[in-house]
Amino acid sequence: MVMRPPLLVIVGPTGVGKTAVAVRLGGRLALEIVSADSRQVYQGMDVGTGKPTPAERAAVKHHLLDLICPDERYHAARFCREALEVIGDIRAREKLPAVVGGTGLYVRALLKGLDAAPPADPELRSSFEAVARQEGNLALHGRLAAVDPSAAAHLHPNDRIRIIRALEKHAARGPVGAQDGGGWGRSRPPWRVLAIGLSRERRILNQSLKERVEGMVARGMMDEVRGLLAAGYDDGSPGMNGIGYRQFVAVARGRLDEAEATRLMVRDTQRYAKRQMTWFQRDAEIHWLDVDRAGGIEGTAEAIGKLITREGWTE
Repeated sequence: MVMRPPLLVIVGPTGVGKTAVAVRLGGRLALEIVSADSRQVYQGMDVGTGKPTPAERAAVKHHLLDLICPDERYHAARFCREALEVIGDIRAREKLPAVVGGTGLYVRALLKGLDAAPPADPELRSSFEAVARQEGNLALHGRLAAVDPSAAAHLHPNDRIRIIRALEKHAARGPVGAQDGGGWGRSRPPWRVLAIGLSRERRILNQSLKERVEGMVARGMMDEVRGLLAAGYDDGSPGMNGIGYRQFVAVARGRLDEAEATRLMVRDTQRYAKRQMTWFQRDAEIHWLDVDRAGGIEGTAEAIGKLITREGWTE
């Protein structure tokens, strides 16, 4: 029987220290990082997405960053295709692939697979887009909640693109949650997976996220947004709809001042972190580590290294 190759997965909420831990772990083991972050795929969006620093990229090779322009879309199926290719390349170099990120949909799609989705229906999509324009995203989310509560519960009311796709799927074949496997493939992953979840006590994490956002603003969040607007991107571009960017576009348009934009960015980042934890905590296969209790970034990396040794992946 052929032994499946190992795959390390590090997940958790934004700002918990996933990249820092993975980079520190890379100082102990021969590994390369596969980013599972739906925002860090955008070129020119570095400050507000919290991309790895040049020093972190120099210390450990990162993949699936800076792939597309802010006016393009990225999706889970493409992530799976590109991640599979990258993981194969890393293995060919006899290094450990480490999938690191907080986009739960991407991680779950990679590990559990995705069922084939029905083709997009342009006419139906146009009608849903019209509802969003005329009645707002909340009304559109309400329509989804009425026909598929399970799908609606997993989507933020402002995630218009995925809400519309879920409505399309429902119209084509009934609720996703009613399908065998709940919309996910049931094939066993082709790797021996060690999934690590990083957490911090909510009060501590929220304070850290506030300081993180304030640091982004101090490092030039406003200048980054102005540069993107000058390059021809606007708040209709998929990348510019992310947390922080939409608030600071409003500053550039004169609709908010910088202090209020920062407050809203902090609030939305903290809410997003809470949703991420809710998503990941449903997965019983994740081994959780509290970063502070483990001894910070260094202690957490050491703890993961011990788990890897226990799995027999190192001598």
